[in-house]
Parts: sequence; C-alpha cells; structure tokens
Amino acid sequence: MEIKQYFNIIKKRLWLVLLIIVVITVGTGVYAYMTNSPQYSATAKLVVNSSPTAGEDSTTANIGAINSNIQLIKTYKEIIKTPAIMNKVVKEYPDLNANASQLINQVSVNAVNETQVMSVSVVDTSYEGAAKKVNAIAAVFQREIPTLMNFDNIIILDKADPSVPTAPITTSPMLFVLIALVLSVVVGIAIAFLLEYMDDSIKSEEDIRDVLGMPVLGVIAKMKEEDMTAKERVPAKPFTGGGERANHT
Repeated sequence: MEIKQYFNIIKKRLWLVLLIIVVITVGTGVYAYMTNSPQYSATAKLVVNSSPTAGEDSTTANIGAINSNIQLIKTYKEIIKTPAIMNKVVKEYPDLNANASQLINQVSVNAVNETQVMSVSVVDTSYEGAAKKVNAIAAVFQREIPTLMNFDNIIILDKADPSVPTAPITTSPMLFVLIALVLSVVVGIAIAFLLEYMDDSIKSEEDIRDVLGMPVLGVIAKMKEEDMTAKERVPAKPFTGGGERANHT
C-alpha cells in the first residue's frame, strides 16, 4: 500500500478521526479540571540521636548509637502513623480541622539516605495547612516518644515554614489534555485503518483485479439525477436536410 493510499484512507474517514479526537480530548480535559485540585507538600526533619552512657568509650559508643538509631527509625516510621500519636495531634491542634484517619493518610515518613535523619511529609490542599500539620505531628511525636519507647532521642532539625510560597506537587491538567490529544489522534487513525481493513466490499477497478484476479474490460459511468434532468432540457436541433418544405392548407 502506497503512502497516497494511506492518506486516502484517513481522508475517507476524517470525520470519524476528528470525532474521536474531540470526544477524548474534551472528556479528558473536563475530567482533569473537575477532579484535579492542587496538592502541596510540607516537610519537617527529625534527628534520631542519643548520648553515650557513662563509662563507655566515646568512639565505640558513637558508632553503636548511630547504628542503633538508624534501626530505630524503622520503628519510628510506624509509630508516627498510629492513632496513639495522631489522636493527640487532633486533640491539641483543633485548628487543623482533621481527624486522626485523615492525618494518617496524609503523612509519609522516610529515612534520609540511611542516616539518622527522618523526613516527615504531609500533603494537603494548601501549603500553609500542610506545614501546620507536619509541624504539629513532629512536635507531638518528639514529646510522646520518651513515654512510648523509653528513649529521649528525637530532635526537630527543621520545621516547615507556612509563610514560604511553594508550588503545588500535582501535575497540571493541561498536561493530561495534551497527552489525551496525542493518544486520540493515534486511536482515531488506528480505527480508520481497522475499518478499512475489515471492509471487504469492492469499490474500484483495483479491488476487482486484487480480489478476482480479472482485468477490467469496461466501466459504466455513474450518472447523477441532475445530469439526466439537464440532458432532457437540451432542445433538439432543427432539421437542415435538403428538399422542399411541405405546404399545409
């Protein structure tokens, strides 16, 4: 199949391709703008650190304490996302307008490159709200850990600043629209070629030669109704032959 035939196939079903592009692109755009609200992330960093006990060699104690603290972070990551912590956050910070379950779903905790630093992040619809929540969680967690674990080794290294302007972390709806536009073009063209492939009717001389393997001896032209009407309206030419005209009395 030549390139010209490809273009002819697309041209023949161009209305279908355009319809698919419009439906998919517009539908994706409406859905993206209606459901996609900006999300902001605020982060606070905590240091898990403990002092060596009396009588221990400082170097040995420091290495052992660091390894122990790194392992403790795995435990702290689970503790911070429990109702034991979040219920106290909700009770002490009612201005957050969130319950314990919502805070648990919004918060995430990670260790920073196998160090003694914990990164606590909260995602919210506003950066100010996310910053207030993550700072409240960090403060309550620091205070409650000595009671829960009998360790007083949490230090707040860095708090989130609610006044700092921050860009949202969610993807712009326009990106989804552009992706949908590209995909709809591909889908529309693919459907046009699929319909052409499934259409086994004979429409041209080339189809007869390809399907029947027989040469075309003649073609009957298709005439439109207006062409027939136009021919009927053509006046007959006057007779110009020889001889005398008959006289009528």
